[in-house]
Amino acid sequence: MTTKTFRLLRPGLAIGIGAAALCLAILPLRQSSAAAGVHPGPMSRAEAFARAETLAALGRKIFFDPSLSTSGSQACSSCHDPAHAFGPASAAPVQTGGKDMKQPGLRAVPALRYLQAVPSFSEHFYDSEDEGDESVDNGPTGGLTWDGRVDHGADQAKIPLLSPFEMGNKDAADVAAKLRKAPYAGDIRAAFGETVFDNPDDTFDAAAEALATFEQSGPDFYPYSSPYDAFLAGKTTLSAQELRGRQLFEDPAKGNCSSCHLSEPANDGEPPQFSDFGFFGLAVPRNMAIPANTDPSYYDLGLCGPQRTDLAGHSEYCGLFRTPTLRNVALKKSFFHNGYFHTLRDVVSFYATRDSDPGRWYPKNAGGTIRKYDDLPQAYWANLNQDPPFGRKPGEAPALTDPEIDDIVAFLGTLTDADLQPEVSGH
Repeated sequence: MTTKTFRLLRPGLAIGIGAAALCLAILPLRQSSAAAGVHPGPMSRAEAFARAETLAALGRKIFFDPSLSTSGSQACSSCHDPAHAFGPASAAPVQTGGKDMKQPGLRAVPALRYLQAVPSFSEHFYDSEDEGDESVDNGPTGGLTWDGRVDHGADQAKIPLLSPFEMGNKDAADVAAKLRKAPYAGDIRAAFGETVFDNPDDTFDAAAEALATFEQSGPDFYPYSSPYDAFLAGKTTLSAQELRGRQLFEDPAKGNCSSCHLSEPANDGEPPQFSDFGFFGLAVPRNMAIPANTDPSYYDLGLCGPQRTDLAGHSEYCGLFRTPTLRNVALKKSFFHNGYFHTLRDVVSFYATRDSDPGRWYPKNAGGTIRKYDDLPQAYWANLNQDPPFGRKPGEAPALTDPEIDDIVAFLGTLTDADLQPEVSGH
């Protein structure tokens, strides 16, 4: 996989809410005759930063408000726990919600930290800065969610509010009615104008914009405060095992992890994002703990559906999911889009032995043969990544030994932010 590096923001220079939230704060809402006062109009830089602070404070209130769900029990924070890098605290592969809090989701809930640099989705991405050849097509890149189907935080924020297995609202009017009764309704009016509640779509857009602005808050969502960040800044050292793990992580013949999870600072000094934001075919084993998977005809094929529909005819994309950041990965309790794995060591072991020892991971057919890649129809197996550490034949030695796997896991532990360290947070 070709390495891709992005220069969308300068998070190392961001202060407070940051440049991303500044941009969000000055984006207009939908204009309508009923809500002509919603858009604040031209602002100075100081006014825009002040507005970003206002919207972030409002978004924080919305983020933690369970009354916006049909059950009255589920807030954004229910699945995106601040103590777990704004990811789920539960080890369940999918979370439940809906009006009775019993409706299961289809995919694992992703963490929300370090999404500020994810670019908009593009089927064809060209980046010459590292490769020196802008003719190289790096393929599908960017977008939020596992399949990249939305580009902006405000659009992403709307998904759980309307999902029948999450917060369960029927439409924008349903959300607007709840916001109108919220204790912070006055804050919404103050930020978006007295007419913001006249049009449900404007109300919904206002809430989504506030949520998106909150999710661009630097201290909350991209602090870059891990031991590895301190190491890169020359402020601390890593242990011998962590240094070995880093070397294996970056070695193209061993872990080869950094080919997609970029681990070096950018050329302009930006901290590494630990993702190239591309899409990757892994063939993670089918997780029968997800109720949808009890239907043998159901397959979650990522980019080509079923949750994303605009690329349904692109068979070359089936089985591909966006590469997440590895920052704070040691805090996760389930991994990959289907939450199949529950320990980081198993994840690295799967990478090392998926092809050399498939019987370790995949079920057997009645005749005893291994049903490898059991969550991806064979028609799409050509989409699977075969770069190291993959691509070995059954019975061959894996690319990583058990001690080397332990070393990589130790290195990944250095990516946990300071406020989430057990001795600091107390969680």
